[in-house]
Amino acid sequence: MNVLKLPLASAAVNRRGELRTNSEELSRLWGRAKILHFSSGKFRVKKDHAIDFQSASEIEVMRKSKIFAPGEELFLGIDNNVPYFAWCSDAVDFESFELLEDYQTLRGLGDYLNELEMGLAIHSQAIANWHHSHPHCSRCGALTDSANGGSLRKCSVDGSEHYPRTDGAVIVLVNDSQDRVLLGRQKIWPDNRFSCFAGFVEPGESFEQTVLREVSEESGIELKQISYLGSQPWPFPASIMISFAAIALNPDSALADGEEIVEVRWLTREEMKSSIANQSLTLPPSMSVARKMIEFWYQKSGADIKDLLER
Repeated sequence: MNVLKLPLASAAVNRRGELRTNSEELSRLWGRAKILHFSSGKFRVKKDHAIDFQSASEIEVMRKSKIFAPGEELFLGIDNNVPYFAWCSDAVDFESFELLEDYQTLRGLGDYLNELEMGLAIHSQAIANWHHSHPHCSRCGALTDSANGGSLRKCSVDGSEHYPRTDGAVIVLVNDSQDRVLLGRQKIWPDNRFSCFAGFVEPGESFEQTVLREVSEESGIELKQISYLGSQPWPFPASIMISFAAIALNPDSALADGEEIVEVRWLTREEMKSSIANQSLTLPPSMSVARKMIEFWYQKSGADIKDLLER
C-alpha cells in the first residue's frame, strides 16, 4: 500500500489481459463500449471538464469527418460490466482541430477528473504515446501494426512483437535533522518554481542507488535513511515516478549544480508558508507527485494544509 495517496495512481478498471488475444470478443465489446477520444495530446471532454465518453457509432462519425487520422482502438478494461476503450487518432486537419473547444490536455484536466476517469486517461495517454513513437520494428525497420487490443505492436515482416516501455524515475523528498525540506529549481521552469529532486534510473542501478546519485549530483547532498513513499505513472511521455524520503548528512553543503539545478533552498514550514504568500516560491502542480510529497511533509507536524495550498 502506498504511504501517499497520489493523484495519478488510480487502478480504475480491471484490464482483463486475457481478452486481448480474442479479436472477436474485443470487436463485440467495442460495439457497446464507453470510448475515450485522445487526439494530438488532448482528450475530448464535456463543459464541466469530465471525460466525454463516445459510443462506437459516434466514433464512426468522427472517422468520416476528415479531421482525424484512422487511429488505434485500444482496449483499456472492464468495470461493472462496462467495457472501456480509447480511440487514439491524431488530428490531420490541425487548424480545424485547434478550433474545437472540447479537447483538453491531461495536465489541464488533473483537478477535475474522478478516479475512474483519471485511471483511464493515464492508461490511454501512456499507451497512445508509445504507439505514436514506435511505428517501426527495432529489429528490421519494417512497419509494425497494433495487436492484442493495442497492448503490443507486431512487425509486418519478421513477426516480432514489441511491447510498451516505461521509464523509471525517482523523486526524493530531502529533509535535515531540523525537519527542514530542501527544494531545487530547474532553469527551464517558471520563475520561483521549486520542487523535489528527481532523475531517471540508469541501466544497472537500483532505485536507492539512483536516489543517492541524483541528489548528490544536483545538490551536493549525501543521504541516509532512504524510505519509500509511493509511486504513480507520469505519461509525459512514458515514465513512472517512484517517490522516496531521505535525510541529509551534510545539509550545510547544499549547492546547486548550476546545470540542471540553478538554485536550492532549505525551508521550514513557516518559511514555505511566507514564501508562497509573498510569491517568491511556487509549488509544482497539484497533480504531480512532487506536490503531494511536499504537502505530506508540511502536514507531518500537524500544520494546516489549507495554509499552504495555492489559490
